[in-house]
Amino acid sequence: MWDTARSLTVTLLPPTTTTTSSYFCRRNLHFPSNYTKPATTFAAVKLSNFGTTTCVALRPKCSPVRASGQSQQMDGSGSRGTNGLSWVQPILRFAGNNLLPLALVTSVGLGLAYPSLGCAADKYNLSKLGPFGIFVISGLMLRGEEISAAVEAFPVGLFGIVSILFLTPYFSRIILQIQLQPQEFITGLAMFNCMPTTLSSGVALTQLAGGNSALALAMTVISNMLGIFIVPFSLKKFVADGAGMTLPTQQLFKSLVLTILVPLLLGKVLRESFKDVADFVDRNRKLFSGISALFLGIVPWTQVSKSKSLLLTVKPTVFLVAIGLGMLLHLTLLIFNIVAVSALSAISGGSKSTFSRKENANALILVASQKTLPVMVAVVQPLGNAFGEPGLLVLPCVAAHLNQIIVDSFLVNILRAKNRSNDMKVA
Repeated sequence: MWDTARSLTVTLLPPTTTTTSSYFCRRNLHFPSNYTKPATTFAAVKLSNFGTTTCVALRPKCSPVRASGQSQQMDGSGSRGTNGLSWVQPILRFAGNNLLPLALVTSVGLGLAYPSLGCAADKYNLSKLGPFGIFVISGLMLRGEEISAAVEAFPVGLFGIVSILFLTPYFSRIILQIQLQPQEFITGLAMFNCMPTTLSSGVALTQLAGGNSALALAMTVISNMLGIFIVPFSLKKFVADGAGMTLPTQQLFKSLVLTILVPLLLGKVLRESFKDVADFVDRNRKLFSGISALFLGIVPWTQVSKSKSLLLTVKPTVFLVAIGLGMLLHLTLLIFNIVAVSALSAISGGSKSTFSRKENANALILVASQKTLPVMVAVVQPLGNAFGEPGLLVLPCVAAHLNQIIVDSFLVNILRAKNRSNDMKVA
């Protein structure tokens, strides 16, 4: 019987579609929803001895699908389903990394385009909120353990503070010898040169350059704290006397205490009193830096809004000259501190000196060569028109602040490239 069963006739029938899901593999999710399932081929198998014909469904072979790259799934319209917002990501990333300069440029542009908004904000004392908010955030972000870590490089830090508060302000007298109309541009740059160092960019750039960030932070905090008491006298000695002006020192000192010291201590007390606050701030330092940048933009916005009529009378070439002078001032401070570090290194023991360690030298050069805009803003606010129109005083300082960040960014890239080449040689 089994010998006769070996004679089989197989006839392939035309493919037909079926909705029976048991015949097919699970649908691959990489195929679109309108994908048509493959037809099933039936075979008619005739068993010769038994005279019957049986139709058997041959299950199609499913090959595994492997992802070899980014999925380019077709949507219902037949176009590729790429992310339509992918171009936004680089823009947001750039804005997040450059929020401070963007905030300053936007505030100046907004003041020029819609001065009525800035004047209304100033009328309701919104301009006073900016400096107060900046230093509350500075107190919240101030970590005491980082300051104590800078004790080892104490001589370098001490010279950095002396350079920031006592030596570099002497260049203000040279600046005042320049004749430029409006004279507020020159006076503003001279005042800017008497300020302590930047609150955040100096430390950030020091970290990028591989410098001693604890030392940079210590110089930043101490110089800004001492600057509350020293800046009024520096302005009187190097700017007011040189320009034949009278500076209300007592009023300025009181304003700096209320605008800088009180909010800074308030932020620091909140940080030390509530551990959850400190942890939240440390987890979101970039967010708080962004908020601080927005606070900083409030004052240039209101000052430029109030001074728009005067700013429009300034020739573009004059403003470009003021920008060039601000950049020249920063380059001068860089050269001064580089020469000073080299001289102190040679005097105090050469290669064994703490000044010779590149991480300490980088921190001192970057931090001691920058000047802070928020303290300048806090100084201009209570002075009224004692040194001239506030908007004209602040505008070249905004440009100088941006210039020093741009110049030092290039310098940091050079230092990082040099560090990488040295590491390759050592390896």
